[in-house]
Amino acid sequence: MEYRVPLKIVYTGNGKGKTTAAMGLVMRTLGHGRPCAVLQFIKPPSLETGEKRFAISQGVLWENYGEGFLWDATDDGPTRRACREGWERAKILLNSHEYELLVLDEFTYALNKGFLDMNEVVGFLDSLDRSDAPHVVITGREAPKELVELADMVHELVEIKHPWRTAKVKAQKCIEY
Repeated sequence: MEYRVPLKIVYTGNGKGKTTAAMGLVMRTLGHGRPCAVLQFIKPPSLETGEKRFAISQGVLWENYGEGFLWDATDDGPTRRACREGWERAKILLNSHEYELLVLDEFTYALNKGFLDMNEVVGFLDSLDRSDAPHVVITGREAPKELVELADMVHELVEIKHPWRTAKVKAQKCIEY
């Protein structure tokens, strides 16, 4: 019997690489022939990234639940509804026993903005069966303390230097997306 303990993993912090770290686990899981799913929150379905294209080509279930980042949004209603729909979908996938790994990308934003009820989310994640639940990876800045306390593993990515800030270099294909 293979040793396996389902983990709750959080990648947070102000540095780049949270989603990238999660995608590394997706690649590792695929390399072992196990199924993965990625649910992206906040990011819209129209967003085309290299990791999304590659993951889908490898059979990863990939769904987006968002309307785009909220910097200039005047109405957060559509994003709130999309995040709620994504969380309902996540609960189904978490209980399906079909996936080895489920990534909830940018999920901390949905929690921090109050789009989802923190107690409901933490309670649900805490109630997952420790024997056959998937590994759950949550990404996003400013992970709430409740999520950090629940998680088995938490990594904080800290920005030391980034060309966007130091040289006003725009986001580039293959590096940021």
